Amino acid sequence: MLDANLKGQLKAYMANITQPIELVASLDDSAKSRELKELLGEIAELSDKVSVTSGSGKRVPSFMIRRVGTDIGVTFAGLPMGHEFTSLVLALLQVGGHPSKAAQDLIQQIRDLDGDFAFETYFSLSCQNCPDVVQALNLMSVLNPRISHVAIDGALFQEEVDARKVMAVPTVFLNGEPFASGRMELEQIVAKIDSGAAARAAEKIKAQDPFEVLVIGGGPAGAAAAIYAARKGIRTGVAAERFGGQVLDTMDIENFISVSRTEGPKLASALEAHVKEYDVEIMNLQKAAKLIPARAEGGYHEVVLENGASLKGKTLILSTGARWRQMGVPGEDEYKNKGVAYCPHCDGPLFKGKRVAVIGGGNSGVEAAIDLAGIVAHVTLIEYDSQLRADAVLQRKLASLPNVKIITSALTTKVDGNGERVTGLSYKDRNHGTEHDIELEGIFVQIGLVPNTEWLKDAIALSPRGEIEIDARGETSQPGIFAAGDCTTVPYKQIVIAMGAGSTAALSAFDYLIRLPAVEDAAQAA
Repeated sequence: MLDANLKGQLKAYMANITQPIELVASLDDSAKSRELKELLGEIAELSDKVSVTSGSGKRVPSFMIRRVGTDIGVTFAGLPMGHEFTSLVLALLQVGGHPSKAAQDLIQQIRDLDGDFAFETYFSLSCQNCPDVVQALNLMSVLNPRISHVAIDGALFQEEVDARKVMAVPTVFLNGEPFASGRMELEQIVAKIDSGAAARAAEKIKAQDPFEVLVIGGGPAGAAAAIYAARKGIRTGVAAERFGGQVLDTMDIENFISVSRTEGPKLASALEAHVKEYDVEIMNLQKAAKLIPARAEGGYHEVVLENGASLKGKTLILSTGARWRQMGVPGEDEYKNKGVAYCPHCDGPLFKGKRVAVIGGGNSGVEAAIDLAGIVAHVTLIEYDSQLRADAVLQRKLASLPNVKIITSALTTKVDGNGERVTGLSYKDRNHGTEHDIELEGIFVQIGLVPNTEWLKDAIALSPRGEIEIDARGETSQPGIFAAGDCTTVPYKQIVIAMGAGSTAALSAFDYLIRLPAVEDAAQAA
């Protein structure tokens, strides 16, 4: 199962295990059970603090990593390889007594949670969003004896997935009831079950002094802006709905200069770690709701958050990014995560052997169709334009696949379902005006992005597409307010461009600050 190089790396990690653990395996005679038995045996050979025993778990094949003589442990149903191999390594270390790198106040918050929480997470091995959820819940079950967690490979337990109507990953159940679907970080999960967390966070934010540079958004643009501002020695804060932004939902990144290939979550983690090297106040899980520009130049701009708290900054850098554009047709919202999906890498394995559609003929849509064609029974690609807009090499690859049908000049008009899941879609032929129906089980929407700027309406100038209008220095229509990244009128939405734009905005903000005339604090606050 593990090659020599991987064994060597794993052995080095496992040297950090301080308390003996046992791998309690529930197996049968199936091929997957034999693979799991082999994997567990190889792991046990790498440390004298690890042993393998037999068990009788609810799911087969599965195994529990348990600290010997205790109830502390985590369970995997299936083989945690692919993206989940890191989750396996962390679980071995944490159950084995190696401390987590999570913030100490967050660790204490988990330990203080009052209640019994039995979590189950369905993941797919190709999902880049799943490991964060799996790892967060695993850690919680190690820290608090009243929390348990089972991570389940949805592709391996297909009947269970169908019975529980799981059509997107990661999907989390709490005490047998649906809890959440989609990527979530440790802080988000804890806040969701800790009823007092939001109020405490709001009170902490209200106590913040004004910032010289306040960055709203924690993606590549926001991270770069924060670093450049902090390096100038000025008081810098970042308020982000989720640090990392849309990069967290990106699979492969192969055009980030000097790095031949990386993955979105890995890059997002590196961004956050880099920002934390500086004296930057990071306020995560905070969504901006309203902007109140300063009444006079040199005064404080105010950002009101959804939780009611507000932050002030002498300069602002808006880097709120963008999100997947929706079709806006009847049935889309109703069947989101019930057949309507936006991440083919994450959710594709759940549609193995089924019929799906991809909406969008740009690079993202065609790449999604190519990926899905290797998993599902049939793919129908639907494009509004009269021709596909993807690169020629991608179009040639798509045309070579036998289980793909391409429909152009088509307007999707409706998502059909039976109340529980998608059963098809309707589209209009734009050339002839005729209506058509397609029977299928999944719809993957890949039609571009929409900027996260609704909260800025009437506060600063926006383009007809809702993008923040900026000049070459990143300045907006309001003096002292700058913007960067995918939420702006910058023509190309790329990570490396967003980083450059964030750096430009921070340097422009600093230049703005040093040129302000000296005024009394009381006047500044006006």
